[in-house]
Amino acid sequence: MSAEIEIARQWLDKAGNDLLNADNNLKSEEIPFDTVCFHCQQAAEKFLKAYLAGKGQSYPITHDLFLILEKILPINKDAANLRDSLAILIPYAVEIRYPDDWYMPTKEDALEARQAAGQVLKWFENALPEMF
Repeated sequence: MSAEIEIARQWLDKAGNDLLNADNNLKSEEIPFDTVCFHCQQAAEKFLKAYLAGKGQSYPITHDLFLILEKILPINKDAANLRDSLAILIPYAVEIRYPDDWYMPTKEDALEARQAAGQVLKWFENALPEMF
């Protein structure tokens, strides 16, 4: 196994844990919607970085999903279809984590974020099937 694929697998494992965290929280009696949204954003970010690593590309150290997407587009034009899903997730990287800019996402926000993260996973599975 190449070093690139090993790094990509590590990113993929971490992303899977983020989705598991979101899914487990969504099943809870008391749901921390901000946490669900945050982990959905994190999962998408890690799927995108896993893709770049799996293709032997460097990835930017950032939470900006559009910046990461810009690194992917030259090697996979289909990734442009992720823009709407990424736009849903971008605010959940930083804005909801700190009390000065804080707001509590709703259940609908959390479900939308989980769906968006699922779309990124689906794209990743199709774009880099050798990882599965």
